[in-house]
Amino acid sequence: MSLEEVFADAAGALGRLDAAAPSAVAPPAAAPASSAGATRKIVAITSCPTGIAHTFMAAEGLANAAKALGHAIRVETQGSVGAQDALTAEEIAAADLVIIAADRPVDLGRFGGKKLFQSPTKPAITDGQGLIRKAFADATVMAGAGASLADAAAAAKAERAVKAGPYKHLMNGVSFMLPFVVAGGLLIAIAFALGGIYAYDDAHKGTLAYDLFQIGAKGAFALMVPVLAGYIAFSIADRPGLAPGMIGGMVAANLSAGFLGGIIAGFIAGYGTDFLNRSIKLPRNLAGLKPVLILPILGSLLTGLAMIYVVGGPTAQLLAALTEWLKGMQGSSAILLGILIGGMMAFDMGGPINKAAYAFSTGLIASQVYTPMAAAMVAGMTPPLGLALAAQFFPERFTADEREARSAAAVLGLAFVTEGAIPFAARDPFRVLPCLILGSAVAGGISMAIGAELRVPHGGVFVLPIPNAVSHLGGYVVALVVGSVVTALALRLVKKPVDALAVK
Repeated sequence: MSLEEVFADAAGALGRLDAAAPSAVAPPAAAPASSAGATRKIVAITSCPTGIAHTFMAAEGLANAAKALGHAIRVETQGSVGAQDALTAEEIAAADLVIIAADRPVDLGRFGGKKLFQSPTKPAITDGQGLIRKAFADATVMAGAGASLADAAAAAKAERAVKAGPYKHLMNGVSFMLPFVVAGGLLIAIAFALGGIYAYDDAHKGTLAYDLFQIGAKGAFALMVPVLAGYIAFSIADRPGLAPGMIGGMVAANLSAGFLGGIIAGFIAGYGTDFLNRSIKLPRNLAGLKPVLILPILGSLLTGLAMIYVVGGPTAQLLAALTEWLKGMQGSSAILLGILIGGMMAFDMGGPINKAAYAFSTGLIASQVYTPMAAAMVAGMTPPLGLALAAQFFPERFTADEREARSAAAVLGLAFVTEGAIPFAARDPFRVLPCLILGSAVAGGISMAIGAELRVPHGGVFVLPIPNAVSHLGGYVVALVVGSVVTALALRLVKKPVDALAVK
């Protein structure tokens, strides 16, 4: 009908429309109840502090669990090489559930209005099906499109819970620092291989070896502490904390406060900038000045002055004393430290205790203390290698799946991915874990006893052929072999045959 007809007789027009319509507006058909086994769409992100092993193991765990439960899933991994298999806007929009399995903060801005559940990576690795069931039961709606105020408050609380905690902030800084340490260490090792141990001397100026040393030591290593501090602050205060953290880290480095000073500067910058951000209230038309002008200036002033006048000097003295003590370690004290580092590396295989030992050892590289790093890496390689040996020579102690996985465990062990031992330990933790700790402690103790030094904090056996990357190479290989054999023999003694376990 035309507009003229409507204006002339509006009531009649409505009546004719009503008569032409179906007898009644039928209520929309109720969606079939979603049964427990109904296929639903899941998108997920996995990430860990170093972005090397837990990230991808969690992704595999979620993928296998979703398949077993009959759900469709797409997983984005945010690892050390950046995001892979990135989720598209269409996949997120179509998803019934978002799972974030991460041990460090992840940007959640894409998931407004979606049901979201956050978890560490460990449940995804050890019990993916249980995690997915819990996620469907406990997920909350992210703030954004379609989210109520109550949903937004619940989601914000959940996000704060994941971000909270000094350990996670520290690991965020370590994860961003690690590539600088690896690149710098390799470049320095190559420089020594080409020009000898004194490649940095002015007598070699103009040579390739000298230039490589400058890039590694004066470039990559010089950025270690600022990056560590900057990304600790970034984890706490988001982008406004980055500049104060990096500036504070540089001040700490200039004060010879090293990685300890960088850690302190990062926390001062992070918590200080976050406090300023919450405390300073500006009119809406001036709010844009906070992140680019006010917070960087005030945060940098707070952090820099605190480092110079309060904590920088004492921290530098503490680091100097620690460095001298570690460099002077010999005999039983060195062996005890190696045993401690080794045991920590195997205790939770990529968990908080493992990462604490690794962060301690990595940070000391900036102070030219390399023996703890050598102990940490050899102890981290031992658990998967020991399990691979045991599964090869004592197959009756392992299931068919474990025997099939021994090759993968061996490769992961050689690459210094301790997490390769997790599937074995998860099946029989009370028997397996003590054996792994014993073997790693032996390997770490031998490494410290012979005074092995490692300048490259990752790479496993693949960096050992580089001249001067590790000192006492023969003894270091012996430490790895002995630790792995001790692990395998302990597993032979402690683990029961598979048939006996099944009967029991």
